[in-house]
Amino acid sequence: MTDVDTAARAARKAAATLAITPRAAKDAALHGMAVALLNSTKKILAANEQDLAAGRAAGFDPALLDRLALNETRIEGIAAGLRTVAGLPDPVGEVVRGSTLPNGLELRQLRVPFGVVGIIYEARPNVTVDAAGLCLKSGNAALLRGSSSARHSNAALVEVLREALANHGLPADAVQLLDSETRESVQQLMRARGLVDVLIPRGGAGLIRTVVEGSTVPVIETGVGVCHIYVDAEADLDMALAIVLNAKVQRPSVCNSAETLLVHRAVAGEFLPRARAALQEQGVTIHDGDHGTEFLSLDISIAVVDSLDAALEHISEYGTGHSEAIVTRSQATARAFAARVDAAAVLINASTRFTDGEEFGFGAEIGISTQKLHARGPMGLPELTSTKYIVTGDGHIRG
Repeated sequence: MTDVDTAARAARKAAATLAITPRAAKDAALHGMAVALLNSTKKILAANEQDLAAGRAAGFDPALLDRLALNETRIEGIAAGLRTVAGLPDPVGEVVRGSTLPNGLELRQLRVPFGVVGIIYEARPNVTVDAAGLCLKSGNAALLRGSSSARHSNAALVEVLREALANHGLPADAVQLLDSETRESVQQLMRARGLVDVLIPRGGAGLIRTVVEGSTVPVIETGVGVCHIYVDAEADLDMALAIVLNAKVQRPSVCNSAETLLVHRAVAGEFLPRARAALQEQGVTIHDGDHGTEFLSLDISIAVVDSLDAALEHISEYGTGHSEAIVTRSQATARAFAARVDAAAVLINASTRFTDGEEFGFGAEIGISTQKLHARGPMGLPELTSTKYIVTGDGHIRG
């Protein structure tokens, strides 16, 4: 862990190397990083246990402890994500569009790396590896500022990743961990315009708001997830129940879990008693208010609505533009919902838990963007690039 200015300058040098590193070298390093993580499982879990022990002593709630926790299965999944990223097409150099102009000039728009990407995130140490892997494949250097709650886990992970990079002939400074003991590193990172090309915050509403409002570095906003499931009058109620349970219970501590259940009045009398009983059996606390709350826990709010229009109005008022789901057998209603709801991801007869870079086939994600400029939804490799125009002439001059 090092000073932000020093780290950023080292990252710029590393990024210049990565920008022209061929795909084969990047992929070999990604596979090497995956192997190194698996070989270092005991070391990583020991570091993670230090963080978990400190979290339990500090009274962290179960949802936060779950986001913080690693185990052998999760490390295997993280390593598998790196291997998946290695198998994906390299976005660098991709021709976005090209043409020959009437004057004979050849015009090509190519994908190029951002350069230095700063990621500010809370708790989840898997983000450390996901971010490093995606940045490497897209030719970017990563400055990682995790939370103090995961400092031992992140330090162990980054040590393993940096060693793997060096072993494969790539600059170790392509992945750096910034100090998490004070907020000063966040403030420095937010002010590092000219050294850092883009910032991506991942975490709660307070963190995201702080970065968006206070940064002089361009920010890609990843928003909170107040995700809704709307059970339509024409829903298959058995399907609806399975989807609601999965979206709420399967992993409640993440941003794509369902936080609000909306039920059409025509089926509320039949469906809600079943849904309430099934949710409560799974330990879910049901709220008839608290709409617009991102619980990130075994809590859910429920409301009855009179129509599709009413459901859409509710989502418009309380949603965060993350993921919205509808359960219905009506294709017309599904199309209307998909066309009218304002969200990064719309799910029809499917759980909101599928809004995920890995589930979408991206290998992993750098975050889920809820903004509308540059990137929206799960951000994979193409979203970690900008473009440049290459204009080729033969002595052309402009008259």
